[in-house]
Amino acid sequence: MAKRTSNGALRRGDTLVPHLINAAPGGMGDKSVPPPYYICGPTASGKSALALEMAGKLDGEIVNADAFQLYHGLEIVSAAPPLEERALVPHHLYGVLESKESADAGIYMRLAKPVIEEIQSRGRTPIITGGSGLYLKFLTHGPAPLPAGDAKLRAGLDARPLEDLVAELQELDPIEAERTALQNRRFVSRALEICLLTGRKASELRDQWEGKTREISAGLRGIVIQRPRPELHKRIAARTRAMLDGGAIEEVAALSDVSSNCEKAIGFREIRALLAGEIDRVTCGELINAATRQYAKRQETWFRREKWLETHRI
Repeated sequence: MAKRTSNGALRRGDTLVPHLINAAPGGMGDKSVPPPYYICGPTASGKSALALEMAGKLDGEIVNADAFQLYHGLEIVSAAPPLEERALVPHHLYGVLESKESADAGIYMRLAKPVIEEIQSRGRTPIITGGSGLYLKFLTHGPAPLPAGDAKLRAGLDARPLEDLVAELQELDPIEAERTALQNRRFVSRALEICLLTGRKASELRDQWEGKTREISAGLRGIVIQRPRPELHKRIAARTRAMLDGGAIEEVAALSDVSSNCEKAIGFREIRALLAGEIDRVTCGELINAATRQYAKRQETWFRREKWLETHRI
């Protein structure tokens, strides 16, 4: 049995799978269709390996929740599970988009929901794994019911002094003004934009949404993997070396028509710079490492806000 620390986290070196099976809805003995189980965490934390092991124990199928593993032709750069692993249990939503196609959290949600429902219809457990926080948020909770930005209104707001915007927000919605970093023009403009577009207080809309998300979160099950920072950085460095040695340079060279979203994959622009002769290979690796470490830190910050996820330190 896995040993636990006083704060409930599994100790480093103990296997997570027995605990996760017991914690998963229905465990192994329940023949009813269980809800999805989520395995989240920063890049290079070991999500894919754990999802594969858990899928084998729970008769599950893995569904991708990584924004860049959706793309065909970007498998090495995005560190998608290799074909040998995908042959062990069914994997879904890997390499389903061409590099020229755009994607966002809404598109991902519309792709993933029918896949999850189809897996459940066959009595199997969907195991959602990935580190794209916003994509996961749309899938688990849906988009926030706030209006899209209005270019004409935003242009008008941008033309006004920040002090005027702050004063108007404080008049229209003093609660939201209290919550907002008033020195940040973008935050102030967005709060004011919501008020003006809806005719309602942004704080009321946000509070209603927060209440709804708490209700949804109560029915969700999942974990976020956490590793010691030095160990995670070593794993990131090892992944970068494997990427560059394993064909990522050739992979990027073969892609000619790519969407702006696809270009955001860490390693893509750095390798493009290498191919253009702007940097050498050592610098390319260093830049990829630095960008990946920064991304992992942002992921950790995002997942800390998702209180429904149970933290597992390994």
